[in-house]
Amino acid sequence: MLVYTQFYTMICVKKEVVMATNLALDDGLLTRAMEVGGFHTKRETVTVALSEFIQRHEMRRITELFGSVEFDDHYDYKEHRTAR
Repeated sequence: MLVYTQFYTMICVKKEVVMATNLALDDGLLTRAMEVGGFHTKRETVTVALSEFIQRHEMRRITELFGSVEFDDHYDYKEHRTAR
């Protein structure tokens, strides 16, 4: 069941105001996420959920590259190091 939950979110990232948003969210889903995550606010819950969503999808894209990069078996990485 979708319950209209109105809240305005001002997210500051790198000293920039990103967005003020109205969202229609599943109230039960949001409540459950708050309980599971131990969050006290809807804003915190949604912000963390979006961050984790982005991180998970970026990691998936990286894993798709496994096996697709060619490398030289004879490359000596130590040769390019400088003396300290």
